[in-house]
Amino acid sequence: MQATRTDPPNIPVRSGGWPVRRAPRWAFAAAAVLLAIGVAVGLVHHPTKGERAADLRSLVATLRADIQSCSGGVGESLQALRAIRTGTSHDLATAIGIARTGSANCSPANNELLDDLTSVEVPESLSSFRLAAGVTDLIGWAAPDAIRVQSDVAAVLADIGKPGEATAVARLGRALDALDAKRAAVYADFAPAIKALAPRLEFPVLHGRSSR
Repeated sequence: MQATRTDPPNIPVRSGGWPVRRAPRWAFAAAAVLLAIGVAVGLVHHPTKGERAADLRSLVATLRADIQSCSGGVGESLQALRAIRTGTSHDLATAIGIARTGSANCSPANNELLDDLTSVEVPESLSSFRLAAGVTDLIGWAAPDAIRVQSDVAAVLADIGKPGEATAVARLGRALDALDAKRAAVYADFAPAIKALAPRLEFPVLHGRSSR
């Protein structure tokens, strides 16, 4: 008698590999709650006066580092002009070189620090003081105002004793008026923030007819 063949039962094979355990619905709900709490905390947080003062000091330090090479050149150019006109120096060529170099150095295209100044962002904690206008005025103080003043200084020096000297001097006077007006605007832009947050903070010196 022939033995009856018994085959093992046919068990379907899972085509998707090992079973994947899905996260329970409560996990998604918890994540949503945590996200909402994080957003709420961010919305209700207000920087303290100390934090805002620190942000202001950091901003002014950045502005000082970016503008000082241009401002220093203005001071040196005007000093060189005074030295020639008072007779304490007779090195006319050096004086003209100082003024022309200073003028070029106040252009963002020639000065990496001034180029950085054009991309400075005011911290959000200081937004109520509208200091972005102050940064814009500071850039304008350098270019074109400081550029023009030093270019005019070089022109005055080149025309000393010549028929065009009076015209060059008058043009320099107008350029200095514009430079000092822009300087006053910059100081006015930052004065409220400095008074409110850091009264002893000194703003960068911006040279002109007189230094402040």
